[in-house]
Amino acid sequence: MSTAQVWLDAYAVSHQNPINKALHWVCVPLIVISLIGLLWSIPVPAAFYAISPALNWGTTFLLAAVVYYFVMSWSLALGMLPVVVGIVAAVIWMESLPYPLLYSSIVLFAAAWIGQFIGHVIEGEKPSFFEDLQFLMIGPLWMLAAIYRQFGVRY
Repeated sequence: MSTAQVWLDAYAVSHQNPINKALHWVCVPLIVISLIGLLWSIPVPAAFYAISPALNWGTTFLLAAVVYYFVMSWSLALGMLPVVVGIVAAVIWMESLPYPLLYSSIVLFAAAWIGQFIGHVIEGEKPSFFEDLQFLMIGPLWMLAAIYRQFGVRY
């Protein structure tokens, strides 16, 4: 597995245009939240619920993602923990809306991806995940790494 910096540098190549970057700062979190909402909506086996009412496909995916991030970078993975809490809070809030979580997640997912593709049209570069699907996991880290750099935090 490549280092976090190798992945982040490769991701940054197609994310140079300020408009594309701004769209990613809005759309990446919305895509992650909506993806977790979609996974959260899938019925789980009774054994999951017996372990915890919070154990579902969305939280399982988030746990796997954090493990993936820890393999890449302890520092970035630790930074992702509060992000994961925020994602879970956002999905729980979406569940409280008068619309089914599945439908609101689908709409949000589609709208955010449209924003991403608009950004890449403006950038003139195809999305990184066309080269490797692992780049779908790198987007959130790319944002966190930018925050780390602002505060001088090493990763």
